[in-house]
Amino acid sequence: MIFITAKFRVIPEDADRWPAIVADFTAATRAEPGCLWFEWSRGLDDPSEYVLVEAFRDSDAGAAHVGSAHFAEARQSLPPHLAETPRIVNVTVPGEDWSRLGEMEVGSGS
Repeated sequence: MIFITAKFRVIPEDADRWPAIVADFTAATRAEPGCLWFEWSRGLDDPSEYVLVEAFRDSDAGAAHVGSAHFAEARQSLPPHLAETPRIVNVTVPGEDWSRLGEMEVGSGS
């Protein structure tokens, strides 16, 4: 799968509204057949920073996402709300879901 984490530093006056600003983009991306997940979180240390964790089934699904109409729209509509260019980590990893964190297993009786 293609695993992507991106940090978006939003201009302070739009930080509280960011979930609404990206709502259509988020819904459209989640509806893509190759999208495994697309999840936003707000930074604890900096409330104007949002972290996006996303995954796509394979490189074809990632390419379909980048080539979609909603991605093209986001490229135009989101930058005016940003304080800087988003930062990204993009890697290919095996699997299609989250792995369990064995060091913190719950219910193992240990």
